Amino acid sequence: MNAATDNFAPHLLQWFDVSGRHDLPWQHPRTPYRVWLSEIMLQQTQVRVVVPYFERFVAALPDVRALGSASLDEVLALWSGLGYYARARNLHAAAKQCVDLHGGDLPRDFDALLALPGIGRSTAGAILAQAWGERVPILDGNVKRVLCRVHGVEGWPGTPAIEKRLWAIAQDHVHAVPAGRMADYTQAQMDFGATLCTRHEPACVLCVLQDDCVALREGMVDALPTPKPGKPLPERHALALLLRDADGRVLLQRRPPTGIWATLWSLPEHPDHDGARAWFADHVGDGYDEATALDAIAHGFTHYRLTLQPLSWRGIALKAAVRDNDDQRWVPREALTSLGIPAPIRTLLEQQLP
Repeated sequence: MNAATDNFAPHLLQWFDVSGRHDLPWQHPRTPYRVWLSEIMLQQTQVRVVVPYFERFVAALPDVRALGSASLDEVLALWSGLGYYARARNLHAAAKQCVDLHGGDLPRDFDALLALPGIGRSTAGAILAQAWGERVPILDGNVKRVLCRVHGVEGWPGTPAIEKRLWAIAQDHVHAVPAGRMADYTQAQMDFGATLCTRHEPACVLCVLQDDCVALREGMVDALPTPKPGKPLPERHALALLLRDADGRVLLQRRPPTGIWATLWSLPEHPDHDGARAWFADHVGDGYDEATALDAIAHGFTHYRLTLQPLSWRGIALKAAVRDNDDQRWVPREALTSLGIPAPIRTLLEQQLP
């Protein structure tokens, strides 16, 4: 091992003891369930955003059995607004598997954890290290950035060859972690990348790893990690139909089981006026052209940008043949909080419903 490998864990723990985050809700108490839930919520989401969602979630569903027994609608309602809803669906499915296969507990085994929906190699390592103190590495986005800079690893970390190299470095580092400190070391890596060795304007002057950092020594801090080759995101457009009946209830439809916002409740949506007009005629009848156009909604996804144009009608009655069912229902405003609804649609409803 070289100096950067020898010094990495001890210096990082030295920094963590003074500047790390020690008062996060999943740390007190630190149970396997709470660690798992926090790790899933923290995927692609910042700590400050996650904290209130985590606290609300564990208050309603305090353990694996409670999560496994809950309905998917209840889980999605608690998750609503946090985004990347596949995480919530996988969390729910994994809890059911834990109940069926592991006695209602998370398994303390790497391969068994990896077999659960939504748990990858890094998440499994984070759970084992933080919940049970196992000497297992992690490699999330923050850790990749730090390792690329400290060790001068060039090339986009998303490629298999670079990721394999980073895993090997991360594995070497855990050998130098003092006994009993794997939970702190795992948290330290995430905190360090999130608060000091940040993507933009990292605080190199305060860095406890600066003497061993290849990127700092060679003037490559801004260049590492190597960014993903970029291409413009495609644009998509759709119409969202906001129908209210005589009692002020809004018509919601369940999204398909795959695709964006899968299984969430949202407004009827169509890619163009021809499709929207045909749906309106089948469900309501005449009156499509009497809609009020509301302000467009722009929302970004990982692979494209979506612009939704809401159209609004009041005092609508559906035809008898298309009444409430498992995938379509009239919902009063006070019941919206009990359903999983995409954040931009929820914001629109809160603005439009009295």
